[in-house]
Amino acid sequence: MNQATTKIWKEVLFCIKRHRHDIFEPVAIEEVIEFLEQEYGPRKWQPDRDPVDVLIGTILSQNTSDANSSRAFASLKAGFDSWEAVASAPAEHIAQVIKSGGLSQIKAVRIKQVLEQIEREQGHINLDSLESMDMAEAEDYLMRLPGVGRKTACCVLLFSVGKPSLPVDTHIFRVAKRLKLIDSKVSVEKAHSLLQEQIPPSKVYQFHVHMIEHGRRICHARHPRCTRCILRDICPSSLSSWRAASTR
Repeated sequence: MNQATTKIWKEVLFCIKRHRHDIFEPVAIEEVIEFLEQEYGPRKWQPDRDPVDVLIGTILSQNTSDANSSRAFASLKAGFDSWEAVASAPAEHIAQVIKSGGLSQIKAVRIKQVLEQIEREQGHINLDSLESMDMAEAEDYLMRLPGVGRKTACCVLLFSVGKPSLPVDTHIFRVAKRLKLIDSKVSVEKAHSLLQEQIPPSKVYQFHVHMIEHGRRICHARHPRCTRCILRDICPSSLSSWRAASTR
């Protein structure tokens, strides 16, 4: 490509970039929700799982694949008659049972400590009391348990208790930053609050599952499939390659 052609091409890219930027920023989260629903279909929120099951399952899911954590959870349920039995078992035995989930020694100690604390505070191992708490109080209670962070607490509330508390995983965090729904320098902890404030409570569950699905299918960490993305016409980050080309 000669210098004259290169200069013209850069000018074209700059004009298109400026035009798109003026029209489509900032992105409204309502638009994101609507486009993702068009792409992936509506999702019905049915928070009917036992909260202790979700809590332990989420602990097992940390730093491993869904397949591995599911196997570990199934092994745990098959290996013990009750959560009380898990709480009273040696951590080494728990670790052996959940070995397929990875980091079994660390997770076994954490699971045992969590169950013991719930039993001490509640008199039994269940989390039915969460239903009578407001969302902030319920989050705080769960986050006081050993090794339980914001994402885990939100998972319990969203999937079990029927409270619209948004868990932010790595896919949601990445896609939200690319859409400029949150600043690129925001921590994942702060992202929970910032995104929660923007989403209507009735749409939290659908936003959560759609953003994860979109991150897995399209908005990959490396080599995102922007040309196939339902959000490409409103996503500020879809201009990145154009910026790079225009500055070469």
